[in-house]
This record gives sequence, C-alpha cells and structure tokens, in this order.
Amino acid sequence: MTNLFTRIKNTITADLNEALDKKEKQNPISILNQYLFQCEKETEKVANLLERQTALKEEFTKELYTAEQLAEKRKYQAEVALKGGETELYQFASEEQQVYSNRAERVKSALEQVKGQLAELERKHGDMKNKLKDMQLRRMELMARENVTRANHRIDQVLESNTYTAKSISRFEEIENYINNLENQVNRSYNQTTIDTRIEKLEKEMNHSK
Repeated sequence: MTNLFTRIKNTITADLNEALDKKEKQNPISILNQYLFQCEKETEKVANLLERQTALKEEFTKELYTAEQLAEKRKYQAEVALKGGETELYQFASEEQQVYSNRAERVKSALEQVKGQLAELERKHGDMKNKLKDMQLRRMELMARENVTRANHRIDQVLESNTYTAKSISRFEEIENYINNLENQVNRSYNQTTIDTRIEKLEKEMNHSK
C-alpha cells in the first residue's frame, strides 16, 4: 500500500513538474514574477522576525538591568544587616543577592547570544534585500528585452510578410490605376471641350504661314 501511494505521489509530482516546465517555457516572465513575489513574502517574514528579535533584545536588556539593580540592592542590605548583627536578615539578603547575581549572569549570556543572532539575521536580511533588488532589476531588463523582441517580431511580420506585401502592392496598384484613369478622363474631357477652338487656331496658323 505504501509503495502504491509512493508511486502515485511520484507520478503526480512528475506531472506537476512537467506542467510547470511547459508553463515556464510559454511565459517565463510570469514565472519570474511569481518567484519574485514569493521572495518578497519571505523577505517580509524575515523582517518581522527581525523586529521580534529586536524586541527580545530590549526585553533581555531590561531584565539584565533589573537583575543587576536587585543584586546590588541585596548586597548593600546584606552589608547593613551584617554590621547591625542581624544574622538571619544577613543570610536572607546574601541568598537573594546570589539569586539575582546568577540571574543577571544568565540574562547577560542570553543577551549576548541574542545580539549575535540579531546581527546575523540583519546581515542575512540585508543579503536577501540586495538579492531581491538584483532580481527585480534583472526582471526589468528581461521585460525590456522581451518587449523589444516582440516589437521587432511584429515589425518583421509587417515588413516581410508575403501576404501583407502582396496586399500592399495590390492596393498601391489599384490607387495608381485609379489616378491614371482619372487623368485620362480629365484629358478626354479637356480635348472634347476645346477641340473646336484648337482646330480653328491651328487653321489660322496654317493659313498665315502660307
């Protein structure tokens, strides 16, 4: 049964990968946009974790200050009790001082660790933001190249398409024929309206030459 589920899982995974590969080939910019969107979300999550880590550092700092202040207070009280001959009170204050001192050391160690972790997170988050910016610029470059490629492809289709060229030539020939016919009609009309005058003038010139 386990083997069957494994085979089904592998089959589905292979189909999904194949579909993604086909989709990526069809529209790589879309896939890149989706990938960048995921990266932006992950960067935002890390930013939120950084805020939490910063808040924790502040909390540890406060705890350290409180523990150190209480340890100093109990130390002073123990000294006063010792001078006053209050053995029981001295014992209690000394024990309290030790508790707060141990707590301060523990908090101090944790604070140093938190600071180191915070610095590392800030460095990695900076790397993520820089990488994301680089990918965004890369996407813009690819989009520009894709846009130019598409534009050139359409231009080539217009300039090199036999169908378009044939239609264009046919249209120009049609217009040229129309203009020629119009010129012939105008010339014919002009000849028809001026033939009498021109013949009469021609006859006078001929007679005059005689």
